Amino acid sequence: MADVELVPDDRGGVTVLSDGHPQSHVCLADPGLLAFEYVQHLGCLVDAMPPGRLAVTHVGGGGLTLARYVQHTRPGSPQIVLEPDAALTETVRRELPLPRGHRIRVRPLDGAQGVAGLRDASADLVVVDAYAGGRVPASLTTPSFAAGLARVLAPGGVVALNLADEPGLRFVARMAATLRTPLPVQSLVGTHEVLKGRRFGNSVLVATREPAAVERLDLPRHLARSPFPTGVWGPSRVARWSAGAVPFDEAGGQGPQAPDPGRWRLV
Repeated sequence: MADVELVPDDRGGVTVLSDGHPQSHVCLADPGLLAFEYVQHLGCLVDAMPPGRLAVTHVGGGGLTLARYVQHTRPGSPQIVLEPDAALTETVRRELPLPRGHRIRVRPLDGAQGVAGLRDASADLVVVDAYAGGRVPASLTTPSFAAGLARVLAPGGVVALNLADEPGLRFVARMAATLRTPLPVQSLVGTHEVLKGRRFGNSVLVATREPAAVERLDLPRHLARSPFPTGVWGPSRVARWSAGAVPFDEAGGQGPQAPDPGRWRLV
């Protein structure tokens, strides 16, 4: 069970810390405020999806920031959140209550177990943003987990994985290789500093079965509004870049540890 701390800021928001690691930023007065750079990138992806309600599955809940954003921008969207830390969820729901009329359902399950229990073709968007001790759990990097993500996607659906990595993005490249068989069409989103290997940071790997799904998103246009200088690698570039990477096996591979848990970029 994680040690949870809520730290208010001067913008009316709260940063949720889990074992000292900044996990989420929530602003109840403005659910459209996305403070972490990678969450802004995920928000842009939500905006790029086809209009109307979206069926969204979140692997990892934290402060439910992105789930709140989906409810704010696409009211009534059915959402499932897989968050194994029941104490964290209880604290967040008590101190940072969800808006009225939401359709956000939190299940106290880890990602691998939770995805295995989802219906086929049940999600338009699956967001994998789960960390334990500041690292991506190994159970979320296996071929069977990748196949499960592909199974639950509805036609035209996409998966987005938030992946923290060191300069060189070797962990991200191995994740791209692991996903390649069930979800062969991939794009990579990140700040220029991260994509150029200048610092440890987060990038978002977007994957789907259908090339047209990525083309319809038109991610560069939507990401242009980000206050951070952001780049997008298209499917051809990601395929070339990750071609020599070794996929993870069923033992998986834990993501690298951030050098300093406090080094997160905020707006």
